[in-house]
Amino acid sequence: MSSTGQNTNKTVWQRFRSLFAGLLLLSGLILLSTRFGELENFVHLLHQVEPVWLLIALVLQLSTYVCVAAVWYLSLRYSGQHIYLWSLIPLGIAKLFSDQAIPSIGMSGTAFFVAALNRRGVANPLCMATLLLSLVAYYRAYLLAALATIMLLLSFHELHAWTIVLTVAFAFIAVGIPAAILWLKRLNSENLPRFLVHLRWANNLIEAINNAPWGMLHNRPLIITTTLLHLSVFILDAATLWVMLHVLGVHISFLAVFPSFMLASMVMTIGPIPLGLGTFEVACVSMLGAMKVPLETALAGTLLLRGLTLWLPMLPGMYLARRALR
Repeated sequence: MSSTGQNTNKTVWQRFRSLFAGLLLLSGLILLSTRFGELENFVHLLHQVEPVWLLIALVLQLSTYVCVAAVWYLSLRYSGQHIYLWSLIPLGIAKLFSDQAIPSIGMSGTAFFVAALNRRGVANPLCMATLLLSLVAYYRAYLLAALATIMLLLSFHELHAWTIVLTVAFAFIAVGIPAAILWLKRLNSENLPRFLVHLRWANNLIEAINNAPWGMLHNRPLIITTTLLHLSVFILDAATLWVMLHVLGVHISFLAVFPSFMLASMVMTIGPIPLGLGTFEVACVSMLGAMKVPLETALAGTLLLRGLTLWLPMLPGMYLARRALR
């Protein structure tokens, strides 16, 4: 390729990054402004939390970003890319902001992640392989957590027909998405189904998946480790909810909080509402109520959890996303 062509491609890529960064910031501001009432409730509840417990909750949440960054770090290191773990933690916060600001089934976060790693010198195929490994490990961990939820509900005698239906429906998603990735891997431009032939984005996605190095997806120790790291994220999020309930005076077993959190997460995943706004809260409060937690306390604890996991990272995420795409 000529130097003129390279310069042109570089200019186009720089424009895309600038446009994408601007779109993220605008969407984030709109989201913050439209949900200002929830932010006010979160801030009001924060005033009731003793600093030491708030610090514990913040450490738990920071640990979730370390776990996600560790998944990316191990994947990149396996492929010979030496990027410091601590430099990937801000990417986790910024990616979360990107997924929140532009709800798109994770596609906005994926575009951000690829753009940010490209800026660090990581080639597109390796970016895609890292994302695919993380996705497969995430749904494996999610499925393990869902099975653990059923076992715990059985022990608490709170297993109802709707929870079984919900878990089965989620299991189809947890198994179906990795299976769909493997199916797309086997496709090429010559054997595409008719309904995909004329879809440019589908062709680009299949090409990106086919170009990704698949060695790491066949590395059993790497898959097990990354699955456990993603499982740790679910445990840490549930532990944050447990801490918030403890702060509000409810001394409940973590083994009762974990299935409540996981069922609410599954409702959020399956539901059609972006970010699970409302659906997560209703499901979590309902399950905690079934565990004999007073409804007002369950609602306050759930709102504190959502504030720590959803709203609090928004402002730093906005800054980190803009910085990562410069």
